[in-house]
Amino acid sequence: MEDVPDVYHRPRDPKRPQVNLDETSKQRVGEARPPLPPAPGRAERYDCEYVRNGTANLFVAFERSGNGRLPRDPLAGWRHAAVTDTRTRVDWAHFVRDLVDGPRYRDAEVIVLVMDPLNTHSAASPYAAFPPAEAKRVADRLAVRHTPKHGSWLNMAEIELGVLSRPCLRERMGDKATLVREVAAWEQQRNAAGARVDWQFTTADARVKLKRLYPVQAW
Repeated sequence: MEDVPDVYHRPRDPKRPQVNLDETSKQRVGEARPPLPPAPGRAERYDCEYVRNGTANLFVAFERSGNGRLPRDPLAGWRHAAVTDTRTRVDWAHFVRDLVDGPRYRDAEVIVLVMDPLNTHSAASPYAAFPPAEAKRVADRLAVRHTPKHGSWLNMAEIELGVLSRPCLRERMGDKATLVREVAAWEQQRNAAGARVDWQFTTADARVKLKRLYPVQAW
């Protein structure tokens, strides 16, 4: 419990950037009949019937932007999203390797990766995707911090997924290409706007507000 708030309130270190990671699924829904285009005084209309085209997975990585007790960092408040067909260890490993080797974190010594304790969210997952030497190279660049069980709300990437869901994921999208295009547009817009999350919850707050979750010592 206390590990994650402590990580959030460290000063930003370009050599040890703190990145949140989360994922969600999106059902690909196509139109059974072409929608009726909008007209003066009438919005675009869709048929209630639709065609199921399977599901897609979305990974979102988000670098925290400071909080009310630390100054804002103009270089933070950054996110990256990727659409995959599945959400296996291999998919996770490839997404994380893209972060490790990408231009933003290429010079970092280690990425402090905060995420929920899903079985695929492990430094062991690269071994399911790459040869041992490459898997170790990727795993050595990660310092994994898991949110507690039933504590996924501590993951700031979950906030970003909530923002993504409102303008983008609620729309019907029948194919992967459309979903990729919409998610990329959302990412570009959010990054260009410098949208941030000011995280206020501290370890001291946890000891007061979540006191019931701490073990009781018998004297």
